[in-house]
Amino acid sequence: MTYCVAARLSAGMVFLSDSRTNAGLDHISTFRKMMVYEKAGDRFMVLLSAGNLSISQSVREILQVEKVDNGDGPPITIWNAKSMFDAVRVLGAAIRRVQEQDGAALEANGIDFNAHMIFGGQIAGEAMRLFMVYSAGNFIEATRETCYFQIGESKYGKPILDRVLTPLTPLDEAAKCALVSMDSSLKSNLSVGLPLDLVVYQEGRLQSEQIVCIDEHNPYFRMIRGTWGQRLREVFEGIDAPQWDAGTAALHPLLTESPRFEAMRKIHNLSEKVV
Repeated sequence: MTYCVAARLSAGMVFLSDSRTNAGLDHISTFRKMMVYEKAGDRFMVLLSAGNLSISQSVREILQVEKVDNGDGPPITIWNAKSMFDAVRVLGAAIRRVQEQDGAALEANGIDFNAHMIFGGQIAGEAMRLFMVYSAGNFIEATRETCYFQIGESKYGKPILDRVLTPLTPLDEAAKCALVSMDSSLKSNLSVGLPLDLVVYQEGRLQSEQIVCIDEHNPYFRMIRGTWGQRLREVFEGIDAPQWDAGTAALHPLLTESPRFEAMRKIHNLSEKVV
């Protein structure tokens, strides 16, 4: 399994992925889940993948040469697409081609066609766009209301994203938030693991120098892991313990009467005879 997250913000985009894949506890390996497609000054696109590794690797290879019919014009590829919408259509076609080629054989061996991807970036002449792509090749697009996507083992890293990320979040803050989200996933799930790949893209640049591979020796990520755990404990310890006194002495009493519910309890009456 894996964990990937990407966010589209007003200032730019952030992409982060781990690199662990496993087929049981005895078969754990490292494979990169991120691919950057860049033509400086013209387009900058990032693909993140989760699910069956053989499917996602096949899709990545086909994507570079896949074409989509364009009526009377030349076929559309990721390298000549005029919009990110057309580029993600090419990705969807690549997924469907792999399904046509390998789907029946996978099904015959009891393997689901499982591939989820995040694809985002910017092409000259249009705004940044971010898409979640499903196994059928269909997709949805990020909006201001939902400015990030996750794939893979997403549940452990979601709470911090929901509390922190908005379209106005600065890029460095968003990168920090994504790394904290990843640390939470690393802490709670063995199927997510180092090294990590991080890309931070500034709106309008059509290229990026902020691309880094993060391993266990990376000083910033080591600081994140230690500081986040310590601050969580400090915040937890700063929260009052449950106050069972419903009187005026308790600022936040836990034991109070509820107008809708009462405790679900059965009390044994010793005077009743058991037949």
